[in-house]
Order: sequence, then C-alpha cells, then structure tokens
Amino acid sequence: MNKREYIYGRNSVNEVLQSERKVYTLYLNETMKVHDSGEFSELARRKGVSVRLVKKQELDRMADGTHQGVIAEVEAYRYANLEDLFAEATKRNEQPFFILLDGLEDSRNLGAIMRTVDAIGAHGIIIPKHRSVHVNTAAIKTATGAAEHVKVVQVTNLVKTMRQLKKEGLWFVATDAHAKSDYREERYDMPTCLVIGSEGAGISRLVLEESDLLVKMPMVGHVNSLNASVAAALLMYEVYNQRNPINKK
Repeated sequence: MNKREYIYGRNSVNEVLQSERKVYTLYLNETMKVHDSGEFSELARRKGVSVRLVKKQELDRMADGTHQGVIAEVEAYRYANLEDLFAEATKRNEQPFFILLDGLEDSRNLGAIMRTVDAIGAHGIIIPKHRSVHVNTAAIKTATGAAEHVKVVQVTNLVKTMRQLKKEGLWFVATDAHAKSDYREERYDMPTCLVIGSEGAGISRLVLEESDLLVKMPMVGHVNSLNASVAAALLMYEVYNQRNPINKK
C-alpha cells in the first residue's frame, strides 16, 4: 500500500487538489460555509476524490496544527532527482538555479524556503537524507501550496553531490561572515547553487570548503546572523533581480 499523509490548510489543500498528486479523501468541517465547502467539493469532484463532512473534533485529531476546516489525505510527497532539476531549467531555457540546504532542522524554515523558491522560479532544492528536515506536513503547511510546485531532491552525501554537480558546470555560492565580498557585489549569471546552513551550526566545514564563492551579508545591528529562510530569500532575490533586470526606458 502506498504511504499516505495528511495535508491541511486551505491554500495547501487547494493546490494539492489541482496538482498531479494522488488525493484519496477530502475531509471538510461540516459547519463550513456553503460557498467555501462548495469550492473544495467542486475541485474534489473534478479530481475524482471522495468528500467527507466531519465534525471539527475529528479534524483536530487528524491535524498537527491549524487546519482551517479542511484536510486532504494524499499519497506521500515524492522526491525528485537531480536530473529533474536540470530538466526544469532546460525546459524554461534558463541557467540552472538550485538551493542546497546543509542540515536545516526547522520544518517551517524549509516550508518558507520552498515558498520563495516557487515565487522567484528557482529550479529546485537539494537536502541531505540524514540529519536534516524532510518535506513533512509542517513544511507543506508553511509553504502554503508551493510544495506541489517545487522539486526537492534528497542526497546521501552533500559534498559528493557538490563535486558531481560541479562537473555539470554548477557554481556553489555560500554565505560566510568572514568573506571578503558582499553578496550584492557578485554576479550570478552562471549556473548557480546557493548554499544555506542550518539554524544553529550554519554551513558545515566540508561543505563550506567545497563551495566556489563565499559572500557575506552585511549586519549593522546587534544580531550577527539571520534566520535561514530570511537569508535564503534575500540571496534568491538577488539572483532573480540580476537575471531579470527591470528595463527602464
């Protein structure tokens, strides 16, 4: 039997009902407004998904957080492979743009990063199989629907993967407080993979040593680091801005 999981929250469920992922059952709060329940029921009908109206208490037992009155029982998240990321870049006729997460632990950070990856059109995320957060229910909830559109690859060894991808022409850009270059001074018009470290330890020594370019993010306040998802968003938008300049006439 295929592994199943629950997705909850209106945005997340709305997206999964319109995605290619298998949905087994849609659960709706029996007191949900007719207009809202009708929209979800219609999406479920188009996808051939059965709908169950249940009490809020049953939804509370199924969900780990705020479900907003809607839960979908779906097939477990399917990870992509590295070839899928390159294929996505080729399909869009763009230079590869990946994000490598080195030991991220917070599901909400992963979800927030997935949301930004979708927003700026990066081609995918690479995470380690071990000692790292996975694409779980909390990450999917935080991503508010982006999880259905973002490719995530799990690899056994980050350093070996970096060496493999370098042979494909990829450049790895990592943040380091002691770097000489400000992240805004560099160019990102080459095949690029941004390296984001874990919330506590940051980027591991071996991954940092394997990176091609080290950049720093200026800090003028009292804190000496940014939340992983915030740092990732700033770096991703810098790449996006350089690759998609505003043409002023």
